[in-house]
Amino acid sequence: SHVIKLRAFTLIPNKRFCMTDHRPMKESHRVLGARPTKNGATRFTVWAPNHDRLYVEIVGGPTGQAMEKDASGYHGLTIPGVGPGDLYSYRIGNGPSLPDPVSRFQPQGVHGPSQVISPEFAWTDQDWNPPKRDNLIIYELHLGAFTDGGTFESAIERLPELVDLGVTAVELMPVAASAGRWNWGYDGVALFAPADGYGTPHDFRKFVDAAHALGLSVFHDVVYNHVGPEGNYLSEFAPYFSSKHQTAWGDAPNVDDEMHGDAVRRFVIDNAIYWLDEFHLDGLRVDAIHCMHDDREPHLAAELSKSVAQWASRHDRNIMLIAESNVYDPEMLLPIDQGGIGFDAMWCDDFLHSSFAVLRPNEQICHRRYNANTDLELTLKNGFVYEGTLRMQRRRRCPDVRVDTHGMVYSIQ
Repeated sequence: SHVIKLRAFTLIPNKRFCMTDHRPMKESHRVLGARPTKNGATRFTVWAPNHDRLYVEIVGGPTGQAMEKDASGYHGLTIPGVGPGDLYSYRIGNGPSLPDPVSRFQPQGVHGPSQVISPEFAWTDQDWNPPKRDNLIIYELHLGAFTDGGTFESAIERLPELVDLGVTAVELMPVAASAGRWNWGYDGVALFAPADGYGTPHDFRKFVDAAHALGLSVFHDVVYNHVGPEGNYLSEFAPYFSSKHQTAWGDAPNVDDEMHGDAVRRFVIDNAIYWLDEFHLDGLRVDAIHCMHDDREPHLAAELSKSVAQWASRHDRNIMLIAESNVYDPEMLLPIDQGGIGFDAMWCDDFLHSSFAVLRPNEQICHRRYNANTDLELTLKNGFVYEGTLRMQRRRRCPDVRVDTHGMVYSIQ
């Protein structure tokens, strides 16, 4: 038994806001960015510890309004008369206008101004109960390729076809805003903002609500091991990236830095909980988790898992975390109190690559070697061929007995 996956304008002085505790706060994802208040204002909060003066600029309104900096490097300002739909940007000192690092929407693309977005939505999924893990048949969906329209709204029209096919969950390839009109999503730079080409945050919520009404879980593919190159303004504000870790795609997030690592870790965890909370997602697929470089203990993946579990428990939500671990990781699905990472499922690419070794024996599509005569049988019989952990190098290991495959995600494309 295992998971089957199918690819497919007057200033108000701020109340003193203190964010000196760098541990994940219960609802800190509701603090960062531009957050509309109940009294017709918007509170702006941004982390920029190495800068003394930040300014908020409202498009078509007041500009150059100075923010107040607290002891932990967070700048804040509340501006009355600014609300959902208004465009804004930040300016560091006398520098150029920059989008918000925690922007909820970039209607003019990743280089343009950010937009104040209301988190309110008329949800109809109050009685939603997602399928159990063993009943998951996951359809990986790229919004740009799924329909001619390539939007959240046009995708809603085709969801009944997936139900007829037997799918029980939709896994969206990354929707975080990235450069260009089309993108696979793995170059995301505005990690809190759905890509404008797919529609608005409101449209995304409509998609999730419609999927739940049809009995479909919705997962989102999130990328925390790197950030795309174009439109990446994070480093203008703060030391988000590491000087000692590199990935195949660029600088790694600075999650284990002695001085700033706590705030970067919270940025990642806040992002995960934000998608789950404000978009009612049923879980996250964490891209290339083995490339999330972190020398600290516990590893960021374990801290993410624990934080999500605590949040889910407080809100009575059944949330699933899926790791894209390219080989079997014996620690990934172990509970945290047993020394594990605490995820619910993980990809195991041995099935994919051992299948290719049989079907196309003269091709090598992976740096790991797969034997056409033995590896597919070994994977089917015992679950995997290669193993490794977030701390241990990947290596070939032929298990003598079958491992528990209930949490393994197998794909063939």
